[in-house]
Amino acid sequence: MIFNAKHTYISIFFMGTMVFGQIQRPDAVPYTNEATFEKFRKKYPFVTPVDRPVPQNISIDQNIEYANINGLSLKADVYYPKDRSEKYPGVAMVHGGGWISGSKENEKFMAMELASKGYVVIAVGYRLADVAPYPAGVEDIGTGIGWLKKNHRKYGLNKKKIAVLGESAGAQIATLVGVRSGNKIQAIVNVDGIVSFIHPEAEESTYAAYWLGGDRAVNLKNWTEASPLEYADKNTPPTLFINSSQPRFHAGRDDMMNKLKSFGTYTEVHEIKDTPHSFWSAEPWFTETLNVTVRFLDRVLK
Repeated sequence: MIFNAKHTYISIFFMGTMVFGQIQRPDAVPYTNEATFEKFRKKYPFVTPVDRPVPQNISIDQNIEYANINGLSLKADVYYPKDRSEKYPGVAMVHGGGWISGSKENEKFMAMELASKGYVVIAVGYRLADVAPYPAGVEDIGTGIGWLKKNHRKYGLNKKKIAVLGESAGAQIATLVGVRSGNKIQAIVNVDGIVSFIHPEAEESTYAAYWLGGDRAVNLKNWTEASPLEYADKNTPPTLFINSSQPRFHAGRDDMMNKLKSFGTYTEVHEIKDTPHSFWSAEPWFTETLNVTVRFLDRVLK
């Protein structure tokens, strides 16, 4: 997302109101694949960077404006098969970063690989907490999906088969979009993102408080409303959880899976042993994440 003067003004204004409201801004650092790998290599010397060439059977449209909100351009990258002989399922990807950092560029390797395997993928840039609080980012993902559906002919998309996939904070957003029946999502892939801010297993964080407009005691309404577990019902689509070995990122997962099973909805979990959060940003964990994701999506969408 490119910051212009108006964008910066909105960010500064919002940060000022947050400080006035006694909500502490987290000391966030840029959340990128490269920075995450550098952090990992100290404790996990066997890891290697994710570095894959662009598959020859795909095309990429970068920095496409899917919405403009009061002069703020929201952009996405679309990865899609060159072969136009059939219609392909779609996947909307939502990056992580604690609702305050990260970018759609973090999704490039997973998006490329999914496109090469017969999916139309949109990596959506959305408004982060410095620019707009909840529910702005959630609404942006829905808008991005709507834009992709409107352009289904251009990309060879089967608009009746759409999945959402997110990592970390992006997984919480993606899952929230997926469980809300009005979005008509056919599959959810949650990569190490909590599904409830109010579950007994959930740990309160300054990142969530900053995004949700206050801590849990101050703004319980938002904390509850933003919890995907609260919406899980018979209409929730098949859901895959891919998790690290860090328990705090599993908050609400087992309860959501039990709910889905009670409705006869397919769900599965794949926990990658001895892994840190953000494991998908390094090998060999990226490949494992990709393979599990493709098996699930092929099962439920093809």
